[in-house]
Amino acid sequence: MKNFIYRQKLRKALIIFSFVLLPATFAYISCSIIIESASEGIASGGLIVFVLIFISSLFLGRLWCGWLCPGGGLQEIYFQINNKQVKAGRVNWFKYLVFMAIILVPLISAIHSAGGIKSIDLFYGTEDGISIAKAGAYTIFFVQIAFFTAFALLAGKRGFCHYFCPIAVIMILGRKTRNMLAWPALHLSAEKDRCSDCMRCSKNCPMSLDVNIMVRQESMEDSECILCGCCVDVCPKRAIRYSLLG
Repeated sequence: MKNFIYRQKLRKALIIFSFVLLPATFAYISCSIIIESASEGIASGGLIVFVLIFISSLFLGRLWCGWLCPGGGLQEIYFQINNKQVKAGRVNWFKYLVFMAIILVPLISAIHSAGGIKSIDLFYGTEDGISIAKAGAYTIFFVQIAFFTAFALLAGKRGFCHYFCPIAVIMILGRKTRNMLAWPALHLSAEKDRCSDCMRCSKNCPMSLDVNIMVRQESMEDSECILCGCCVDVCPKRAIRYSLLG
């Protein structure tokens, strides 16, 4: 059990450290900077990161969200203030509209207006070695922080991930592609006969999923699962585990 506790400490350390680094990595997840560069026919480092996130989701699902996302790190810090369960599934569809409105349609329009991507600049928008040194980027940066904060404090645990995050949609689409083609990928599996209904898995899920029901149904696949492993590590009967096959 100690090893499992250490795994969650490591996960939380990584995800919070990712948030601490956000001022230096902002350009690589900023939709506005990605679209600005695309309008000039340039594939920025951010666009490359988005492509890599999609590719990773084909094999690792939303592992990025659980282990590396800076926005996720900030929201988990706010668990100390608001640890309320989010009513998962109520308006989760809204982030798909956000994805269309601020990533997909603007990106396609920007690439079309530039006549296509003509070059790659991995450091576009990272003047002076710090991505938010670009004029106007501080405003975008702090607006994004405000969004994370508002959702975390008003909606509950990882509210931004549930209701607004367009990057989550990229990984959900990748995961659905993997599920259709059914190749081996990282996922959770469960043995319902081991479950003692202690409910620790559901209580500790940072995405407010009813993991207990998922275990009882032996169906652990959910588009909101971020593969953080919290349910794996708190289960006293080892009813849940990571798996690659199946």
